[in-house]
Amino acid sequence: MTSGVNTGRWRTAGSALVRVVVVWAVSTLTMMVLAGILPDFQLKSAGGDSVTRVALTAAWGAGAFGLLSALVWPLVVRAFLLVPALVLGLLVFFLNGSLLLVALSLIPSGRGAAQPETAVVVAAAMSAVASATSTALAVRDDNAYRRRLSRLADRRRRRRGDEDRGAEPPGTVFLQLDGVGHDVLCHAVAAGLMPTVASWLETTHRLTPWHTDWSSQTGASQLGILHGCTFDVPAFRWYEKESGELMVSNRPASAVELQRRAVQRTGDGGLLTVDGASRGNLFSGGADQLALVLSMAARRGRRNRSRAGYFAYFSDPANAVRTALSFVAEVGREIGQSTRARLRGDAPRVRRGGLYPFIRAFATVVERDVVVAAVLGDMLAGRTAVYADLVAYDEVAHHSGPRGRDAQKVLERLDRSIALLAKVAEHAPRAYRIVLLSDHGQSPGETFASAYGLTLKDLVRAGCGLPVPRSAGRTKSGAEARDAVRVALHRPVPHGGEPGPASDPIVLASGNLGLVSFPDTAGRLSREEIDRRHPALLRTLAGHPGIGFLLVRSEECGAVVIGGAAGERIQEVPIAELQDDKGPLTGFGPGAAEAVRRTDTFPHTADIMVNSMYDPVTGEVHAFEEQIGSHGGLGGEQGRPFLLSPRELSAPVPDAGPLVGAEQVHHVLRRWLRESMGPQVPLVAATQIPRSESEADEPFPVEGAALRDKSA
Repeated sequence: MTSGVNTGRWRTAGSALVRVVVVWAVSTLTMMVLAGILPDFQLKSAGGDSVTRVALTAAWGAGAFGLLSALVWPLVVRAFLLVPALVLGLLVFFLNGSLLLVALSLIPSGRGAAQPETAVVVAAAMSAVASATSTALAVRDDNAYRRRLSRLADRRRRRRGDEDRGAEPPGTVFLQLDGVGHDVLCHAVAAGLMPTVASWLETTHRLTPWHTDWSSQTGASQLGILHGCTFDVPAFRWYEKESGELMVSNRPASAVELQRRAVQRTGDGGLLTVDGASRGNLFSGGADQLALVLSMAARRGRRNRSRAGYFAYFSDPANAVRTALSFVAEVGREIGQSTRARLRGDAPRVRRGGLYPFIRAFATVVERDVVVAAVLGDMLAGRTAVYADLVAYDEVAHHSGPRGRDAQKVLERLDRSIALLAKVAEHAPRAYRIVLLSDHGQSPGETFASAYGLTLKDLVRAGCGLPVPRSAGRTKSGAEARDAVRVALHRPVPHGGEPGPASDPIVLASGNLGLVSFPDTAGRLSREEIDRRHPALLRTLAGHPGIGFLLVRSEECGAVVIGGAAGERIQEVPIAELQDDKGPLTGFGPGAAEAVRRTDTFPHTADIMVNSMYDPVTGEVHAFEEQIGSHGGLGGEQGRPFLLSPRELSAPVPDAGPLVGAEQVHHVLRRWLRESMGPQVPLVAATQIPRSESEADEPFPVEGAALRDKSA
C-alpha cells in the first residue's frame, strides 16, 4: 500500500513537472516569436547569434520572468494596496513590464534588451500565453485539478487546526443574481440558456418566487435579506428633511447609515455574523471577511477591506491580463450591439454611448471575475456562510431590456460561473449548499421622458407653475454598477439630485417610482397644504396617462391613494380601504395594497409618492430614469424575484403560501443556516469572536494562481 501511495506521489510530482516544463517551453517560444516581430525587442548580440543560442537566451529570460512573477509579483501588488482598484488594473501592465526588464537584465552577456513600452507588450503577451497553456493542460487532466484543489483545501484546514473533515457541518453559499426575475429565469431555463440551473431544477433544487416591497430595488431588498430590516427605505434614493440629506442606496455614506439603522432596529449583526463572507454587496451582513462591500468603502486605513478583493485577484498577473483582455472585448461587444440595435431601429431604446460601454464591462467582467474568485477562495477556506452579488445582468438589462439578446448572453455567462462554483464545491474541505436568489426583477417599457417628451421633474414643475425647460433633460440611471466604478476609482458618488431654491420641489427617481419632497417644510406635507400651495399639482400628476397612482397624506382621513385604472375617472381612496383588485391599484397585482400601506408608515416617505402606469397585458411600465428595463416601484416582473434552494433544506414557506418581502426571505435564510450549523450568535456575542491579524487581512484564503486553471 505504501508503495502505491509513493507511486501516486511520484506520478503527481512528475505530472506537475511536465506542466512546468511545457509552460516554460511555450513561454520560450512566445518570447522568440515576439523578438522576431517587435523591432525594439532583442534576444541576441549585436553581431547575431545562432537559433540555438537565441533559444537558450529566450529560455533563460522566460524562466527568470516566470520565477519573478511567482515570487515578486504578490509583494509588489501588496505595496500598492492604497492605489485605486481600476488604476491598479492598468498599473499591472507596467509593473509586469518592469519585471520583464529585470528578467532580461539577468540574461548572461547582455543579450536581452527591450524598450520599456515594448516590455509592457511582451510581458502581457507572455502572461496571457502562460495562463492559456496552464488552463489547457489542466482541462485535459481533471484528476490533477481535483488533487490540486484537495491539496490546497487540506493545507488550509491544517493551518486552521481542523483535521476532522467529516465533522464539519455543510456550509452555505448564497449567490444573488442581481435583477433576474422569476419569469426571466424560467424563460432562460426553457430556452437552454442556463443548463446548470436547468439540471438543478430537474434533480436537486426547488424554485420559489417571492414578492418585494413597494421599493423593488437592491438597496431595500439586500438590506432586508442580509440584515432583516427594510423599514424606512422608501426608494433607491430619498430626501430626509430633518437633516437636509439625500440618501442614495449605493452611496457609501448612505449604505453605512442604512446598515447602522437596521442593526439598531433588529439588535442583530446580520445573516453572516458567524464565520461569514460578504462579496460584492451593498451591505456587510455582519461578515468579518469583506471584499467589494459598499458600506465599508467609506472607511479609510488598514482595516478597510472593501476593495481588498481587487488586490487579491490582481496579485496574479495572469488574472490581470485575462480580465483586461475580456474587459476590452466586452467594450467592443457593447459598442457592436448598441450599433446594431440603432441600425435595426429597435424600440424602445436608450442612449448607450459615453462611458457606458466601460461601465458595462466593469460590471460584467471585472466585478464578476473578482467576486467569483473570492467565493471560490471562501469555499476552499471552508467558510460557513458566503453571500455574493453578481450585478452583470441587472446592468445590461437596464439598457438592453430584460429579455433582450444582450441580457440573454449575460445569463449564459452567469450560468458558467455557477457551474464553476459548483465544481469547486466538490473539492472544498466541507460540503456546500448553493442557494441562488435575486433581489428583484425588471419590468420593460419605454422611458417616461421618451413616451411623453418631458421628465417627471418637468411635469411636477409644470403642476407647480414653475418654469419648465423647452426640451426634456436626461435623468441619469441609478444602476449599481455606475457608482461601483466611482468607488473603485476613489471618486465621490453623486447624490442623484441636488436641492434648488428652498421653495422648489425635490424630485427623485427610482425606476418607475418617483418621490416629490418640499424641503422648505418640516415633516410630511399634507394633501390639503399641497393644494393650497400648488392647486394644480396633484390634479396634473394624477391625470397624466403615464402616472398610475399617487400616495399623499390627508389631514382629514390619513393617507390616501389618488389615481385610476386606464380610462377610468380619478379616484381618491383612503389606504385603510385600499384593495388590490379594484380602485387605483387595479392590475398592479396581489399584495400591492399592503405594500403601499407599509410604506406609508415610514418616517421618510416623500410628500408625494408617484408610481408610473402599468399595463398588465404587456407588462410595461414607464421608468423615470434612462432605463428600458427598470425596477423600484410596483408593476410587473420587477416585484417578482426568485429563490432557488436545495431540496434537502426545508421548504421556504412550509404551507406553500406566498413569500412576501425581503425581511421574510431573511428569516428563511436564517432558518437554513440553523439547519446546517445550529443557532446563530447574536450581535453582542458576535463582536467577541477572536481572529488573527493574518486572517483579518486576507480577503482570499488561497493563492489567486491556484484557481487560474478553471476560472479563465
